[in-house]
Amino acid sequence: MKHFLDVTVSEAAAQHQRRRGSFDNYELMVAAPAPVGLGEAEADFLTRRDSFYVASVTNDGWPYVQHRGGPAGFIKVLDRTHLAWADRTGNRQYITAGNLDRDDRVAIIAVDYPNRTRLKLLGHARFDPSPDPATVEQLGIDGRLEGLVTVEVVAFDWNCPKFITPRYTADEVRAATEPLRARIAELESVVASLGQQS
Repeated sequence: MKHFLDVTVSEAAAQHQRRRGSFDNYELMVAAPAPVGLGEAEADFLTRRDSFYVASVTNDGWPYVQHRGGPAGFIKVLDRTHLAWADRTGNRQYITAGNLDRDDRVAIIAVDYPNRTRLKLLGHARFDPSPDPATVEQLGIDGRLEGLVTVEVVAFDWNCPKFITPRYTADEVRAATEPLRARIAELESVVASLGQQS
């Protein structure tokens, strides 16, 4: 596995860092040993996500970003350097699948909005339109799928929380407000009983 900055910082980016005074800090980060792979924190974070964004590269070199979503756990961490997910039927454009036929490089950003945390990954992806049924079953994937995407992760980086606006799913809002709703119901019951006594 490589340092994320070793893969992403071009000479042009390094020149900007030198002009802006941040180059030395990043150079120190890259001097540290590279991670050996995804750890428990990364695996736990990914398997708890219900969505992420994946970028691939078109024939003309344009980045193409798509959203992928599903129930928490739809991202499968296979081992320290591999993850997978079922590609479900969407608008049937197959742009990412087509891009991967020519250039297997992808960038992934997964965000935990309530906790303002994001994980960036770079890797080589493969789209298999006819995955082995035993593999699909072993991964706990059911229902209709267009194919299976597997990614060999070559680098990852936790990104700073700055400017991540906290956002909550309907389930998260329900869980957070459940004690309030229970208290309201309790107080309404008390008020109703007082009304009956008068």
